[in-house]
Amino acid sequence: MTRRITRTALGVVGAIGIAALVAGCSTAASTAPSGDYTAAPKDLEAEITYGLWDQTQVEAVDANIAEFNKEYPNIDVNVNVTPWDSYWPKLQTQASSNTLPDLFWMNGPNFQTYATAGKIEPITGEVKADAVDPANYPEALNELYTVDDVQYGVPKDFDTIGLWYNTAIFERAGVAVPTADWTWDDFETAASAISTALSGDGIYGAGAGMDGQTTYYNTIFQAGGEVISDDGKKSGYDSDATADGIQFWTDLIDEGAVPSVQQLTDTPGIQWFTSGKLGMLWSGSWSRTAIAESGMAADAQVAPLPKGKEQATVIHGVSNVVAASSKNKQAAQALQVFLASKEAQQQQGDLGAAIPAFDGTQQAFVESMPGVDLQVFVDATEYAKPYPNSANTAAWAAFETEILPDAFSGDKPVDEALKQLADKMNAALAK
Repeated sequence: MTRRITRTALGVVGAIGIAALVAGCSTAASTAPSGDYTAAPKDLEAEITYGLWDQTQVEAVDANIAEFNKEYPNIDVNVNVTPWDSYWPKLQTQASSNTLPDLFWMNGPNFQTYATAGKIEPITGEVKADAVDPANYPEALNELYTVDDVQYGVPKDFDTIGLWYNTAIFERAGVAVPTADWTWDDFETAASAISTALSGDGIYGAGAGMDGQTTYYNTIFQAGGEVISDDGKKSGYDSDATADGIQFWTDLIDEGAVPSVQQLTDTPGIQWFTSGKLGMLWSGSWSRTAIAESGMAADAQVAPLPKGKEQATVIHGVSNVVAASSKNKQAAQALQVFLASKEAQQQQGDLGAAIPAFDGTQQAFVESMPGVDLQVFVDATEYAKPYPNSANTAAWAAFETEILPDAFSGDKPVDEALKQLADKMNAALAK
């Protein structure tokens, strides 16, 4: 793992982009997705494009393609890397003109927009032909890339959230380190005790990114709440359980166990942690690199997130999807199937590209930080919840960023802020 690759908090197709995708869908009836699949003959000749956004993974991708070409020597694969900030605007333009790459990376927040606009091909035929078996991947990842009971993407990798902690800070504060059976109460007690004991050194008990993926989506799920209904048509922010998940953070900030929202905005939580100013950090598997390369690496450890009413963590991962408009669909599906294999994903994992999604291929990641229990992130797939999304995620995601900081800071009562958020979200979802 060299960097966080999913970037799920950003890059959601905007409202204008959704309209463009839908409009583009009607320009070429021949591109409507069918889900049909026929295994490509080994002598198939084709030239296809594979679109992705992470230059640091190209070495592993090239290694995958070299193995793929041993099986399909006449399929030329052009790897097209577009930097993250440009990837989604470019993809939106390509989608509206039916010129998408034959195979390309997709993330959770944008998935339903492209799927419901008919821009990507279901994997129905590949599953029926036993070319791809969804049982090989975490159930929540399959769910993330499924809409109306049809799966479109094959999971490539994943990340989950854990409780990173600094053992030296716990020792200085005289507080027992986290265990796998910690509850919210255990976490709050430890965070408050550390902040009280070490306040003179500017050290807080805990912190987070104060974004959904690392922070409040997890506590909403742990409280038994939801961000959005399963059918993607109604906000979950007007439920008591969801309010409990938000109140958890408001209380921690209010009692000084966690830095203020403004402090965490000015200086990201990962920087607080790696500079030795946080006892605990809610963050993802991607933080391994920054922590391993920091001066406090020898004191770092990780545990599962504390439990609320239930155990839960957000899971996200990239999937490989085939363009419905591809003129070389059989070749693109052949590469999609190969990249879904244990062989290809093991190769990705061994080369450090990401945590591969195929069950049993994660050992290289687990062993990549000796002495630190990175198995926590793999085990978390058993109780993970998909990253919240809908067919028009962009229509409501910005409201969270706009409204929730006032709830966390105490500037607005949680129930009042969440009613405002739910009302705005429901109005957007109804359009």
